[in-house]
Amino acid sequence: MGWGALGLGVALVAGVVLLFNRLIHAQVRVRAAWGQVAVQHQRRHDLLPAIVAAVGAAATHESDLLRAVSDARNRALRATDPAARGDAEAQLTALIPQLLALAEGLPQLRADSSFERLQAQLRDTEERLAFARDFANDRVASYRALTDSFPGSLLARPLGFPREELFALQDERAALAPTPDHRGG
Repeated sequence: MGWGALGLGVALVAGVVLLFNRLIHAQVRVRAAWGQVAVQHQRRHDLLPAIVAAVGAAATHESDLLRAVSDARNRALRATDPAARGDAEAQLTALIPQLLALAEGLPQLRADSSFERLQAQLRDTEERLAFARDFANDRVASYRALTDSFPGSLLARPLGFPREELFALQDERAALAPTPDHRGG
């Protein structure tokens, strides 16, 4: 009976160690995924001043929109709290289509190849950002599955593994899509 209890104890300790290592790896993957989101946010922040300057030079009558974009960018850069940064990024995300729509209506910008490159880079960055957010949400979902299910839940909270939050825009594009009218006629 002594060897059986020892074997059971060793198996239990090995199981706890393996589970702890899985939790650590999942947490690292979540942080790396959010790091990629931050990289794409920074890329967008780096592109916006040049775009705002080009649009501002061509459309002096739209100073309110340009100021709103600059202010949202600055709030996002200054935010230290994740919730405040998320709010500022959501505001910026909502303003970018308006900025690009304004630029589309300015013939002098449509003819400017350097502006076209900036615009293409911004669109590419927005696509990369959307992919990075989806990837991060996938990592968070996997992490949550590990930390919220048995036996991971027995170790996760007592050992200080926080509950990670999924990313969601307040005005997800799907929510803005028109609802088809199926009433027929």
